[in-house]
Amino acid sequence: MSADKTESSSRPAFGTSPLSSPRFQPSVHQIPSPGNENQRSPRYEPFILKFWFVGGVALSMIFLGIALQVALYISDTRNGFAVPSKNVFSFVSTQFLTSFFPTLFIVPLAYFWSVVDWMLRWYQPYVTLSEGKASAPRSILLDYVSLHRLAVLYNSLTHRHYLIYVSTLIGLSATLLQPLAGSLLQVRDVPQTSDATALVTRTVSLSPAIDDLDAFFASTGFALASVYDNLVDPPFVNGVWTAAQFQAPPGSYLNGTLAINTTAIQTKVNCVSPASLNVTSANGSYVASATFPGGCFASNAFNPGNGTEQYNVINASSCASPGLDIVFQPVVFWFYLNTSSPQVASVYCNPTMNVFTVGTSMDLSNSSLGPCTILEPEEGTNNVTGSPQNGRPYNGVVFNQSVNFNIFSRAQAINFGIPDAIYRYATKQPGGPLSVFQNEYGFLNATKAIYTQHLAVSAEVNYFLASNTTVPAQLTSQIPRLFVEALPAYVLSALVIIIGIVGFVVHYLHRRARRKLWLTSPPGSIAAIVSLTSRSGFGALLLPYDDEGQMQHRLAGLTFGLDPRTGAIIAEEDFGAAECADRVALLGRRRPYRNPTFLVDGDSVLPETPPLKGWDNTL
Repeated sequence: MSADKTESSSRPAFGTSPLSSPRFQPSVHQIPSPGNENQRSPRYEPFILKFWFVGGVALSMIFLGIALQVALYISDTRNGFAVPSKNVFSFVSTQFLTSFFPTLFIVPLAYFWSVVDWMLRWYQPYVTLSEGKASAPRSILLDYVSLHRLAVLYNSLTHRHYLIYVSTLIGLSATLLQPLAGSLLQVRDVPQTSDATALVTRTVSLSPAIDDLDAFFASTGFALASVYDNLVDPPFVNGVWTAAQFQAPPGSYLNGTLAINTTAIQTKVNCVSPASLNVTSANGSYVASATFPGGCFASNAFNPGNGTEQYNVINASSCASPGLDIVFQPVVFWFYLNTSSPQVASVYCNPTMNVFTVGTSMDLSNSSLGPCTILEPEEGTNNVTGSPQNGRPYNGVVFNQSVNFNIFSRAQAINFGIPDAIYRYATKQPGGPLSVFQNEYGFLNATKAIYTQHLAVSAEVNYFLASNTTVPAQLTSQIPRLFVEALPAYVLSALVIIIGIVGFVVHYLHRRARRKLWLTSPPGSIAAIVSLTSRSGFGALLLPYDDEGQMQHRLAGLTFGLDPRTGAIIAEEDFGAAECADRVALLGRRRPYRNPTFLVDGDSVLPETPPLKGWDNTL
């Protein structure tokens, strides 16, 4: 045993013996030393693995991660970033642009880490050889380049190549950068308010043509159409409010709203149900008598021969001030339905109007008027609030007799049209008109709604005349804004920072591991590999048609490294491995080497395998 220790201690260091194995004859010792006969070429180092370049990329990724967080903060606090209101690239969609350019920006980084991961895997067998005494599976048979990355992860853990393991994880993580970048940005329409001006084109003034009844006639038609087609209020009318018309500043606004202080007329119809209603029969007709709060009363007669459904509106002179023109007097709407027992309903209305300065808004997409907020009563003298109108509205349904046939016809149509619109509304209810008669508030609510709309729509023409006044306004419109999405931003930011830091550490450690490696050309070409192994001798153990298993079997018991003098790959017998090898006998000092395919006799290596079929074996 002491003899073995003496023998082991006297064994030359790896790569210093001219005869490293009895199975082959290396001639590395015959290679001229670099610098004597041949000038040694400078060390080959790929540009992409240069330390300053890798460090610069890693640092830029850390800054990119920080910049993403800053951009997200600005996006959240400033309601996104400004972008053109119209896509300048008409041939592509906005969604394409917001996904393409971030992806295009991140592709070089993902490609860089994929390439450097491939380079480290390419270099790893040579790094292992530079450490010396490497077995064949860990060195010359090691191939991380042709394997897919999941296999690389497994093999690198098996061989304890932890830098390769982490580098492969970085390469896999880098593939996530592109989908995250593609979902990072989004363009959304958001409301934005800015100072603007509006042109008010109407002012309160009594129309000189009000007695022609054109406006009342038109609003009657609109009331009927609203009942049949469920129309909403027209522009500049909202419920009881009629605003002076105004115009938004020129431009195209997406879902824009213009807020303005302007003049508006508030019309209230003040309708109530009768305090009492009695129906009596006389001479084949029905006479309805109604009394209303305040001592007012009215009556109406219905002849069943005139139809089962009857309705009209009359002025309530008993409720009006003495001498008040009938166009300003309160009115009573009557409704009759002939069933097994006559159904009668009446509604008393006493319209009033007030003029205010209001705060309101207009939807620029359809010119609909928004809610009105009273700011102050309208000051100033005009012929609506002053003489001759004195703030009294036309009742809009009862008019003086006119000798003008057209005006007379309009008056008749209006007087019939508004009660007809109210009754048509009743017939469209789920229970029909009978259900409205039986509802205490049925005709009251219907009359309030339709009569109010009739007076408010007609007020736009009757109580306003043209004018031009520029006033301040607030313009709110939906504009496109570029937003940074929170989830992709957080994940992408964390990922690029982690890749930058971990990648830098991995390449720093791998650079230290390569410090003993001196390659003068890229090791990927056949010529480069031959130049490193042509004098090593162990190539004689291998045959061109050996598969990986056969090559591993033939090289069993050898350890490999790099010659410190020339950089050539060299092999030596690993006698310690020989003693542990499973049924593989290596030639020691006391026994010859034998294996199934080779016989060693002195310095000659004689193949025992039969010649391949089809080969010329006479040479």
